[in-house]
Amino acid sequence: MRLLRDLGPVRDRVGEAIFARVAGPEGLADRARIHGAPGPRWFGPDRPVRRVHGDAAMFTGGLAALLLQSLHPLAMAAVAGHSGFRGDPWGRLQRTSTFLAVTTYGSADSARAACDRVRAVHDTVSGTAADGRAYSAADPHLLRWVHIAETDCFLRAHQRYGARPLDAAGCDGYVADMARIAMALGVPDPPTDRAGLDRRLAAYRPELRATPEALDTARFLLLRPPIPLPARLPYAALAANAVSLLPVWASRELRLPRIRAAEDLCVRPLGTALTAGIRWAMAPTRERVRTGGA
Repeated sequence: MRLLRDLGPVRDRVGEAIFARVAGPEGLADRARIHGAPGPRWFGPDRPVRRVHGDAAMFTGGLAALLLQSLHPLAMAAVAGHSGFRGDPWGRLQRTSTFLAVTTYGSADSARAACDRVRAVHDTVSGTAADGRAYSAADPHLLRWVHIAETDCFLRAHQRYGARPLDAAGCDGYVADMARIAMALGVPDPPTDRAGLDRRLAAYRPELRATPEALDTARFLLLRPPIPLPARLPYAALAANAVSLLPVWASRELRLPRIRAAEDLCVRPLGTALTAGIRWAMAPTRERVRTGGA
């Protein structure tokens, strides 16, 4: 017990540093406002989406989702041409985490307004990919791809590293919860259960390939992330586990080496320990938000 007390200040510093990176300087105030806003929610306290999005496994799932999403050439062209993620990667991460928090935990009015803002941004993003094809971020086909890729990766990460993995009904419930957000973003006919999600992913397979932009993005995310030196080692573990979540064909497209024995003996146990460490470090921050102390 004394050791835990002695580690308390260290845990607070680490947790606050992680939270500040992910949620931004106003993160605590934003989350207190999101959780404390009056009114009905899209998702009640018992919904699977709350369990998944509230767990530290989302760190690994989010990185895996970015890698998988990059394999659609038109979606990657839109990101490369308009997102500015290289110039402000932390800003983009913070905006994404805030959107997830609002739609998962916020009031229905706030969630709807957040989706409307994203749709307005999508309406301004269009162009021509390197292969001559036109793209638009508001294209329902591309929106569906982005949605199913992130849903699949978030769920895979939770089932492998989450503190409380879902049962089969819970997995279907998570896909259905995500479908509600997707429809508000303009995604037509999103999958509503795990089997439907798998079928949709398989249907996109013929369209997917690693363009030079996708390969460059993978190198940026995995090998050249803009993070401080002390965080490089844990980030390397996070990156290795994100790659291990990908379908084998996806990691091959991105030219990411994988050795099954190494994943089983080293990568996955390290991912479990890292996720548990992040969860432990961020526990005081979560408690302050829950009790209104932010």
